[in-house]
Amino acid sequence: MIAANDLKVRGLKAIDEEMEHFDEVGITVRGKVKYVIMKVEKFDELREYELEKALAEAREDIKEGRSVVESAEEHIKRLWND
Repeated sequence: MIAANDLKVRGLKAIDEEMEHFDEVGITVRGKVKYVIMKVEKFDELREYELEKALAEAREDIKEGRSVVESAEEHIKRLWND
Protein backbone atom coordinates (compact mmCIF):
# COMPACT_ATOMS: atom_id res chain seq x y z
CA MET A 1 0.00 0.00 0.00
CA ILE A 2 1.07 3.53 -0.70
CA ALA A 3 -0.38 6.45 1.20
CA ALA A 4 -1.58 9.26 -1.08
CA ASN A 5 0.75 11.65 0.74
CA ASP A 6 3.75 9.39 0.04
CA LEU A 7 2.69 9.32 -3.60
CA LYS A 8 2.60 13.12 -3.64
CA VAL A 9 6.05 13.37 -2.13
CA ARG A 10 7.81 10.52 -3.95
CA GLY A 11 5.77 10.22 -7.14
CA LEU A 12 6.38 7.33 -9.51
CA LYS A 13 9.36 6.13 -7.49
CA ALA A 14 6.98 5.06 -4.72
CA ILE A 15 4.87 3.14 -7.23
CA ASP A 16 7.86 1.54 -8.94
CA GLU A 17 9.26 0.30 -5.63
CA GLU A 18 5.99 -1.37 -4.66
CA MET A 19 5.40 -2.82 -8.12
CA GLU A 20 8.74 -4.66 -7.86
CA HIS A 21 7.09 -6.85 -5.19
CA PHE A 22 3.38 -6.90 -6.05
CA ASP A 23 1.16 -7.16 -9.17
CA GLU A 24 -1.25 -4.61 -7.74
CA VAL A 25 -0.66 -1.72 -5.35
CA GLY A 26 -3.35 0.03 -3.36
CA ILE A 27 -3.30 3.78 -2.85
CA THR A 28 -4.74 4.79 0.49
CA VAL A 29 -6.45 8.06 1.25
CA ARG A 30 -7.00 8.77 4.94
CA GLY A 31 -6.18 5.16 5.74
CA LYS A 32 -8.63 3.57 3.29
CA VAL A 33 -7.78 2.00 -0.06
CA LYS A 34 -9.26 4.26 -2.72
CA TYR A 35 -7.31 3.33 -5.89
CA VAL A 36 -5.47 0.32 -7.25
CA ILE A 37 -2.54 0.47 -9.63
CA MET A 38 -1.66 -2.58 -11.68
CA LYS A 39 0.58 -3.49 -14.56
CA VAL A 40 -1.10 -3.07 -17.92
CA GLU A 41 -0.69 -6.79 -18.67
CA LYS A 42 -2.75 -7.64 -15.57
CA PHE A 43 -5.36 -5.03 -16.52
CA ASP A 44 -5.63 -6.49 -20.03
CA GLU A 45 -6.06 -9.96 -18.53
CA LEU A 46 -8.86 -8.77 -16.26
CA ARG A 47 -10.61 -7.02 -19.14
CA GLU A 48 -10.42 -10.26 -21.15
CA TYR A 49 -12.02 -12.19 -18.27
CA GLU A 50 -14.72 -9.53 -18.05
CA LEU A 51 -15.48 -9.80 -21.77
CA GLU A 52 -15.51 -13.62 -21.61
CA LYS A 53 -18.00 -13.45 -18.74
CA ALA A 54 -20.25 -11.05 -20.68
CA LEU A 55 -20.14 -13.36 -23.70
CA ALA A 56 -21.03 -16.39 -21.55
CA GLU A 57 -23.95 -14.45 -20.02
CA ALA A 58 -25.18 -13.42 -23.48
CA ARG A 59 -25.00 -17.02 -24.69
CA GLU A 60 -26.94 -18.16 -21.63
CA ASP A 61 -29.60 -15.49 -22.25
CA ILE A 62 -29.99 -16.68 -25.85
CA LYS A 63 -30.16 -20.32 -24.73
CA GLU A 64 -32.84 -19.49 -22.14
CA GLY A 65 -34.90 -17.39 -24.57
CA ARG A 66 -34.07 -14.07 -22.94
CA SER A 67 -33.21 -12.35 -26.20
CA VAL A 68 -34.94 -10.53 -29.04
CA VAL A 69 -34.15 -10.75 -32.74
CA GLU A 70 -35.01 -7.45 -34.42
CA SER A 71 -33.67 -4.88 -36.84
CA ALA A 72 -31.93 -1.74 -35.64
CA GLU A 73 -35.01 0.26 -36.60
CA GLU A 74 -37.31 -2.08 -34.61
CA HIS A 75 -34.93 -1.90 -31.66
CA ILE A 76 -34.95 1.91 -31.61
CA LYS A 77 -38.74 2.02 -31.90
CA ARG A 78 -39.08 -0.45 -29.02
CA LEU A 79 -36.71 1.59 -26.85
CA TRP A 80 -38.59 4.84 -27.52
CA ASN A 81 -41.97 3.23 -26.83
CA ASP A 82 -41.01 1.56 -23.53
